[in-house]
Amino acid sequence: MVLKLILILTIMKHIQIESIEKAIEIVDNASDERLEEVINQYAELQPALLDYVLAAPTEYENDDLEGLILYYFWIIIEAFVQEGVAVNEITDDMIADFQEPFAAVLDAYFESDDEATEQELEDFCDQPHLTQFMSVEVSTEDEDGTTLDEETATQLFIVCLGMIALLNRAIKA
Repeated sequence: MVLKLILILTIMKHIQIESIEKAIEIVDNASDERLEEVINQYAELQPALLDYVLAAPTEYENDDLEGLILYYFWIIIEAFVQEGVAVNEITDDMIADFQEPFAAVLDAYFESDDEATEQELEDFCDQPHLTQFMSVEVSTEDEDGTTLDEETATQLFIVCLGMIALLNRAIKA
């Protein structure tokens, strides 16, 4: 049992703050053409994941989400790259198996405002720095002083946490 736990802890790699910061630097300094190249690249490497996250603007009926999702999609994926963590391709079956438990954790999180449910959500995603990063991103002003409206912030948070949790589950052993 102890050996199994050690093996699991060895396999699960947390993305560190430095990797997130490097990813932000790369994305923020990229041209629009580079963004398009990268999104096209990930459309081939992670088609189910990209389809999953890009369905959100339609599902939520919120056109403001698409650009935000693409921006954070690249940051999150790039953070994994910067950390040197390879992931397997996420499949439609993985997403289908993931949705019910994710919805349950989200329901508990939004119904309760306590540290235990926050910790449960963080544990579910198993990427504490990325989870905290997204929490700060959706709840604070940008450098130019703009903030997201509450509805868009909540929707972006949900989509990005789903992406983080799915990528975490797809880490190559």
